[in-house]
Amino acid sequence: MSLKAFHLIFVICTTLFCLFMGLWTGRQWLAGETGSQWQLLYAILSFAGTLLTPVYGYYFLKKLKGVSYL
Repeated sequence: MSLKAFHLIFVICTTLFCLFMGLWTGRQWLAGETGSQWQLLYAILSFAGTLLTPVYGYYFLKKLKGVSYL
């Protein structure tokens, strides 16, 4: 597996993890469970990661345009 293929899989998994984490902590914050200011912070940071990770992946794949996936 090449570095390009690994990064593509890594970016997809990381984006999905950040989305799940943001939804989970956001739901806990809305439910008003203990430590709500931390849960709000985690939700915001997770949604930021959900948006920024694909941007990183795009620029990485653009940089390695000539490299094969194999």
